[in-house]
Amino acid sequence: MELLSGADMLIRSLQDEGIEYIYGYPGGAALHIYDALFRQDKVKHILVRHEQAAVHMADGYARATGKPGTVLVTSGPGATNTITGIATAFMDSIPMVVLCGQVASTLIGEDAFQETDMIGVSRPVVKHNLSVRHPEEIPEVIRKAYYIAATGRPGPVVVDIPKDMTTPNERYEYAYPKKVKLRSYNPAIRGHAGQIKKAVDMLLAARRPVIYAGGGVVLGKASDQLTEFVRKLGYPITNTLMGIGCYPASDKQHLGWLGMHGTYEANMAMHHADLILAIGARFDDRVTNATEKFCPGARIIHVDIDPASISKTVEADVPIVGPVDAVLKEMLSLVKESKQKPDADAIAAWWKQIEEWRAFHGMRYETSDDVIKPQEVIEILHRLTNGEAFVTSDVGQHQMFAAQYYKFDKPNRWINSGGLGTMGFGLPAAMGVKLTHPDDEVLCITGEGSIQMNIQELSTCKQYNLPVKIINLNNQALGMVKQWQDMNYESRHSQSYMESLPDFIKLAESYGHKGVRIEKKAELESKLKEVLAMKDELVFVDIYVDRFEHVYPMQVARGSMKDMWLSKTERV
Repeated sequence: MELLSGADMLIRSLQDEGIEYIYGYPGGAALHIYDALFRQDKVKHILVRHEQAAVHMADGYARATGKPGTVLVTSGPGATNTITGIATAFMDSIPMVVLCGQVASTLIGEDAFQETDMIGVSRPVVKHNLSVRHPEEIPEVIRKAYYIAATGRPGPVVVDIPKDMTTPNERYEYAYPKKVKLRSYNPAIRGHAGQIKKAVDMLLAARRPVIYAGGGVVLGKASDQLTEFVRKLGYPITNTLMGIGCYPASDKQHLGWLGMHGTYEANMAMHHADLILAIGARFDDRVTNATEKFCPGARIIHVDIDPASISKTVEADVPIVGPVDAVLKEMLSLVKESKQKPDADAIAAWWKQIEEWRAFHGMRYETSDDVIKPQEVIEILHRLTNGEAFVTSDVGQHQMFAAQYYKFDKPNRWINSGGLGTMGFGLPAAMGVKLTHPDDEVLCITGEGSIQMNIQELSTCKQYNLPVKIINLNNQALGMVKQWQDMNYESRHSQSYMESLPDFIKLAESYGHKGVRIEKKAELESKLKEVLAMKDELVFVDIYVDRFEHVYPMQVARGSMKDMWLSKTERV
């Protein structure tokens, strides 16, 4: 049996778990671990410039690959700097393990230098947290951490590691567990057969059905099953912001995504549906609007791996707890075997109505001969990249424009902070994606407010040669804040204009990157072509867009799904 120190056990456990990258920042309580990292070459460490960026990098990696991300930080401020990133992952159910150095176990509770109760601080925003109490526990703790993070409804797990658990001169027998035994944690591996049969019968009898898919389809790697199922039925499908890409956006059955800034046809179809099949979605408030007015004529089938999500905000008529891929596979089999077929006339009439809604709005927006519209930027990027890029975003108007006008046909390519809405997410997330997909185009769609929250990571990009393309839709304001102030506060723009902005071109150049400024509409497409041709360069593209543009459609606050603003003057 091999004898290893606690620090070496930790790194060996990561190797045995198949971890490729650690994103982190060193400090006193984690130095034994960093020394163990130095003495091996299988697990690569990426040195960020701020711990929040480390978590967002791990998050971007996890969203793009489907595998848990890994973070390593020191105690105290190093650990607390991760909280926003952990909360971001928690809200969007992203698998991740955050390894936090801690002061020696003998000093815990003594207000020692850089001591923080990371277990207590992180508890509201983690799936689970663990603390190492003896070096011999490390392999088992690490095995449990990754198992919990990646199974069931995924999420972040924090592991607190006191410094004396990693002391170099104390060695113990090392054995990495092949299996995990957790008495109180048993995620479902299939749905209830009777409930699935009932759901299929209801689906085949529906006259105005809508399939409503969420991020759980992407996380559950069930896009292929969903696509086959939807095409077999011939029913309309919509998805949430987190579910973008789970079904091809270019397909004629796709209605676009739904909710606060969803398409007119998706929101109208949901409101008038008589049956909704919700798959891997949690009926977030940005979808439902006022829950008491949500889809009043619809019966609801809700499929989710997390039993706590079902009927949490909207009552389900048929609840099904189980992995979405397994449930969809069973549903598809029953549909194929069933002698009952959908009512062809009713479904045709339903599609006729949907096509009328689609023709009425169709994501229209006003163009200008001289002013660059943000929607145009996204449409050009989609065309120039053939819709194949990985796209990360920050949070605000630019995020909504990117989601609306870049049509994703594949899962795992739209990378954004949905639930928490974290500004500063886009750049480090793009870095995490680019690191593991070096040959793919990775775009970070951002705004001048968001990009400055983690702009120091341009330094990390230079060190590790991460040539992402930063597309800054610069309207010199906190765009979404300003839009709400226009709509709800009689255009009293309290602290929403960004004054004294840096010269982003010179700033990018100071970090050793390229910078391109675009101010004229006539040069937009040609310059973006030039930028995308610079395959080996990080390029910061500063595009001056219409300062007064709003994101539409937009649901009317506290209304139903059919209550929307379609422009600054048009409300339905």
